[in-house]
Amino acid sequence: MFALVDVNSMYASCEKIFDPLARRTGVIVLSNNDGCVVAMCKLAKAKLGNVKFQPYFKISKQVEASGVIVRSSNYELYSDLSASIMDILSRYSPEQHIYSIDESFLRFQTQPKENWWHLGKDIRRVIWQEVRLPVCVGMGPTATLAKAANHFAKKNRNTGGVNVIDKQNIMAVLQGMAIEDVWGIGSRLGKKLRIMAIDNAWKLSQQPAKLMRQQFSVNIERTVRELQGEPCLTWDEVKSPKQQIFSTRAFGEKVTDYASLEQSLVMHSEKVAKKSRKQGSLIKMMVAFAHSSPFSDGQIYRRNIHHGFFDATADSRDLAIAASAAAKQIYRPGVLFHKSGVGAIELVDGAMYQRDMFSSQGRDPRVMAALDSINQRFGPNSLSLAAKGIQGKWQMRREMKSPNYTSSWLDMVKINCSNIISK
Repeated sequence: MFALVDVNSMYASCEKIFDPLARRTGVIVLSNNDGCVVAMCKLAKAKLGNVKFQPYFKISKQVEASGVIVRSSNYELYSDLSASIMDILSRYSPEQHIYSIDESFLRFQTQPKENWWHLGKDIRRVIWQEVRLPVCVGMGPTATLAKAANHFAKKNRNTGGVNVIDKQNIMAVLQGMAIEDVWGIGSRLGKKLRIMAIDNAWKLSQQPAKLMRQQFSVNIERTVRELQGEPCLTWDEVKSPKQQIFSTRAFGEKVTDYASLEQSLVMHSEKVAKKSRKQGSLIKMMVAFAHSSPFSDGQIYRRNIHHGFFDATADSRDLAIAASAAAKQIYRPGVLFHKSGVGAIELVDGAMYQRDMFSSQGRDPRVMAALDSINQRFGPNSLSLAAKGIQGKWQMRREMKSPNYTSSWLDMVKINCSNIISK
């Protein structure tokens, strides 16, 4: 049996934990540089309608009039709370696959003491008690059916946040699921299937798997088989390692000086290196880039610099050196830089990589392992490269960010007990 545990409106729910006012009035969360709405709770949606992905400057007066709280994205808080949830889920099954910051798959080889529904309710209860985040739990004999069950639990309040797909309810669940909502289908493929009168998950499950492979691909065949109750996906196939890794972001304010540009590129290179280490990859080719705003009145300036590593690496120091060298080639006086980024465009499997016999063996990987361990324990950027600076113009604009309640000693919630009368 597979289970998918998904946090309801992750960003908005995190903001409500430590803010009683947000719980009473509703809250929306903005994207990088306070651009557009990326998350909103049910109360905010009831007051404002569905304004998700709309630019904040267009709806700011409407939001202010409604009394809904506005927050900048607090990734430090969200990632820390996500880690707590994933730790709780690991208690239930050793076979866990973290799919995203707010989703995780579990696989169970044995039946629970009571039944699957009670197990799902227990997962919800424990996460709420320990982290104070609402989740939905979907269960099914395959990962795709668990995803469908989770989708049904979110859409139907009478489920109590838990849905288990079995022989009795599978038709009802899949018939109520639009074809575009099926895991792995999407809107483009959904249009093609609708032409064939396949407009929901149930109709897709009734198709001959081999025929769907001939007409589309092996991935669609696997989806059909999974909907029919036949497990076809392994954890590696559920989320395979990325072939390319990028870190890019618009500046909080336009950058004109070389130091800020260099620091931003070093920061992005550090993130790319960390993501590469996390998935066990090494980088053979890196690209660093920066450009002016495409909406500026003057001529648009953009420059890409490629750097190949003789020995594939995931060491932050190696990428930082390459990023600093790239900054010297990219920088041009007088240019108002709008955005910068770094990408690993050629990755190799770290476990299978064979180093050159006559080259140096590269840096000691234990240094980066220690760096990641320290940042995991004490919070992001507790230890980082000096070359990226501390604060700069390139920093993301987050004017309405909430405190880092769980990862900063200075931001921890303080409770005044002086007025409590002891019995």
